[in-house]
Amino acid sequence: MDKFKKYRRTNIAEMRPYIRGEDLTGISISNVDKLENDLGMIARNPKNHKDQWYVARKYFEENFEEIEESEEYKGGSRLPVEHLG
Repeated sequence: MDKFKKYRRTNIAEMRPYIRGEDLTGISISNVDKLENDLGMIARNPKNHKDQWYVARKYFEENFEEIEESEEYKGGSRLPVEHLG
């Protein structure tokens, strides 16, 4: 197997909370995720909203933070929308 390399994300993730017992048809879930106790997030591809997957709570909390609607990422730093060209 090839060696893994490290990559930095360059875009904003779209996510919502998982609600216990909801229909997960069409949402990819790893067999190591334990939804009944985890209550993580459901992520979606911003360019294809039908492409959705489960994100474990611990991974989400360690790697993501919510941004304000008035903020966007540009060049890896957070800037208010009015500063974007």
